[in-house]
Amino acid sequence: MRAMLKITGILLLFAFVISACSKDTDPADVDVFAGTFRGKIAYRDAEKNISQDNGSVFVTKIDTRYNFRFSDGIPDLTGVDFQQKDDNTLVSVGSDGTGMITINKDKLVIGFTRSGRTWTADCGR
Repeated sequence: MRAMLKITGILLLFAFVISACSKDTDPADVDVFAGTFRGKIAYRDAEKNISQDNGSVFVTKIDTRYNFRFSDGIPDLTGVDFQQKDDNTLVSVGSDGTGMITINKDKLVIGFTRSGRTWTADCGR
């Protein structure tokens, strides 16, 4: 019986993750979100200057906090809080950085600086 409950729990979690990753899912509409956006990404700090026209950003969300995992050796941008701006757009607020990040179900745009490091992205899904 215990094994059956464990399997059922895993299947429910898998179904939840799959639905959270749907390309039709708007991050503003759910408390948990995971999705990949592809396009131009870049990063710059005192030691690195990375730019990629065909990069990707894997976005995860729990409640209002987002994490952005970049491809191509670009460091992650984590712990960004958002506020809903309109029906389909979220704008970063209250983070320990400056700039703007907008995200909806189709597009991710980042122009953000934190602690002397700058991330940019212009990606679609």
